[in-house]
Amino acid sequence: MRQIRSGFTSFLLVTAFCLISSAHASELASELETVVASTEQSPRLYRLDGIVEAVHKTTVSAQISGQVETILYDIDDYVEKGAIVIRLNDKQPAAKLKQAEAAFNEAQARLKEAEAEHARIEDVYAKQAVSKQAMDAAEASLKAAKAKHESARAGIAQAQENYAYTRIRAPYSGIMTERLIEVGETAQPGQKLMSGLSLEELRVNVDVPQSMINAVRDADVVSIETPDGSLVPVSNKTVFPYAESASHTFRVRLDFNGENIKLFPGMFVKAVFEVGQREVLLVPTAAIVRRSEVTAVYVVSPQGKVSMRAIRMGQNLASGKTIVLAGLQHGEQVATDPIAAGLLLKQQNSGPGTR
Repeated sequence: MRQIRSGFTSFLLVTAFCLISSAHASELASELETVVASTEQSPRLYRLDGIVEAVHKTTVSAQISGQVETILYDIDDYVEKGAIVIRLNDKQPAAKLKQAEAAFNEAQARLKEAEAEHARIEDVYAKQAVSKQAMDAAEASLKAAKAKHESARAGIAQAQENYAYTRIRAPYSGIMTERLIEVGETAQPGQKLMSGLSLEELRVNVDVPQSMINAVRDADVVSIETPDGSLVPVSNKTVFPYAESASHTFRVRLDFNGENIKLFPGMFVKAVFEVGQREVLLVPTAAIVRRSEVTAVYVVSPQGKVSMRAIRMGQNLASGKTIVLAGLQHGEQVATDPIAAGLLLKQQNSGPGTR
């Protein structure tokens, strides 16, 4: 009889403890902050692979013949706009420049003499002290002096230009990508010397399947998704009006400002085209947990019971929410604090009666 009473008493104590634990768990669950998984209108996006390229790519060439004396930059070096990248031997251009300067100075002196002589003859001719023939000769001499002066001016400008051509300068700021001549070699007019590209203006080339091209052409909102997930707005979109014969895809070019953006020519990126609206199921991105290869959220039932639910994620949106493709239903309660929900689930599972 005593054993029966003792067993009955233990049963009552366990039952009471379970009720208390259940009530405590329900109380904790009721304090857990949750949101309702709900369907909302979200942009329908096409995300296509693209390749970054530089807008400005060029190869500088020699304008005059000359031996290469110095190459100041190597491949992969950064060069400022206007910086000298190659020096050619300038002895001959410098000598020709001095000759042109001397010829110009002489022509200028001759012109001054002709002007003074013309003024003197003109004054005397007005007094009818010289003949018309002398006046004509003075005018002819002045015209000849002026022509020679202009020719000397053009000669000095040409000599200055040729001398400047011995300094090969970068047409814009950028990276040197190829060196096509070595020190000691003689460059000829038109010969390619060095190649480079600018990082200031970049664009992305995208090959769009023909099934998507109409929607992509009409898309007003276009951006570039960088490897870190940030979006860079596109400043201009160009859709080429023909398909590649081999792939049957359309080339789309997207321009954007590459300054202060960690993108470089040759990188793969995602081009994101907003092509309409769709209804999607959303949850806060902060509510999602990752356990090894499992992506999940904590769901709270109407009875206050917490469970971990595996989901299939879609895109993370700028609003701080994530699209759920599978594993969750509209109207279910999702815990916004996964740490607190995990602790509560552990407490539920460790209570009396659990195995």
